[in-house]
Amino acid sequence: MLNFLRKQISDQNPLRLLYHKLIAVVAAFYYRFPSNRLKVIAVTGTNGKTTTCSLIAQLLQYAGHKVGLMSTVYFQIGDKKFTNLTKQTTQGRFFLQKMLRQMVDAGCEYAVVESSSHAMVQSRLWGVNVDTAVFTNLTHDHIDYHGSFTAYKEAKGELFNKLNRSSRKAGVPKLTIVNQDDPESEYFLSFPADQKYTFGLQGGIYRASHVRALPGMTRFDYSIPNGQAEISMPLPGVVNVYNAAAAATVAVSEKISIDTIKAAFERIQAVPGRMEMIDCGQLYNVVVDYAHAPDALESLIKMFRPLTEGKLWLVFGATGGGRDTTKRPIMGRIADKGVDNIILTDDDPYQEDNIAIIEQVAKGIDRGEGDRFWKVPSRREAIRLALSGAREGDTVLLAGKGAEEFQVTKDGRIPHDDRQVAREILSREIDVEIGA
Repeated sequence: MLNFLRKQISDQNPLRLLYHKLIAVVAAFYYRFPSNRLKVIAVTGTNGKTTTCSLIAQLLQYAGHKVGLMSTVYFQIGDKKFTNLTKQTTQGRFFLQKMLRQMVDAGCEYAVVESSSHAMVQSRLWGVNVDTAVFTNLTHDHIDYHGSFTAYKEAKGELFNKLNRSSRKAGVPKLTIVNQDDPESEYFLSFPADQKYTFGLQGGIYRASHVRALPGMTRFDYSIPNGQAEISMPLPGVVNVYNAAAAATVAVSEKISIDTIKAAFERIQAVPGRMEMIDCGQLYNVVVDYAHAPDALESLIKMFRPLTEGKLWLVFGATGGGRDTTKRPIMGRIADKGVDNIILTDDDPYQEDNIAIIEQVAKGIDRGEGDRFWKVPSRREAIRLALSGAREGDTVLLAGKGAEEFQVTKDGRIPHDDRQVAREILSREIDVEIGA
């Protein structure tokens, strides 16, 4: 009966939203509002949320704090980490409150929470007393759910709106940390807070500059009003500089010294599936990334184009399940303009026809199949084709899935991990070459 009602009532129906809120209220009371005993840092935006959350947690941990984390890729409670298999950025209300309660019971001081626009509309953070709200950026995504870019922005803004309205914890101010380089920054800065911090590469009080990008690492200068440090981190590209600047600014707001921040970044671990380099001794670069929207895909391509001496390969698809279909040909055009060789394949088709999704993406590609462009529905075989075709100096981008461990199809969940598949194929090829 419950599943029947879900199908009959739209996602944005007031009755359905009321149902979400009631569940959230029950969950918060059941677990006794655990966030009141934690410093809660929530990160929202279109891109970079997962990496920023991970960097914040690592900086806090390096500075000696016990941290809990909930993100798209993994969860953490103190020293324990485990994979997020829910395919949700922000988890359901009972799951989320239970995790916060476990963090409290484990003695965590901080909870870092990745916050999606869906979560705000569906009251998943009701009863979560957020102390610091972080904004990374805002671009075209999830318009299928929200109906317009303005509604999407306002859903993100609700995190900042609720910040100042929530109760204060003893000695804990309400803070906002905003990417001032983003065109929508003024909207997020308009919400009241005890203190407002801005970061960026062009603007912001807390600024990253003099970026030096290499295939597997980046160096930049990070400046604050009373100091500066040269940051070196094992994460590639300008995109990650923004994520790092956001995390560093959170650390500064928590009274962590710039010297500690510098030392922590030198020991930072990359987030699984976020611009993750796969190295099995091959003579070309293989990069796995979660880029599944136009802007993220374009940023990924622009990052590795100048770092690639040879050909740039791209393996990607588009998500099904009622996601925004208008972005499919847009992603095709971005690939067509940006890379040398395109292999179009499945992402998560859900109940949609996977071939139909591929054809919709292909409408944006202005080259015939076989002309540096192939359609290979099997994602494993698409990866195999790219890796068998790549040569010394090339870069192969495996985009859209990141660290996910399965694909969602008409037949249910099928085990698949781009990283594992790439390693299996590369190891086999290298073994053959050595044997020869």
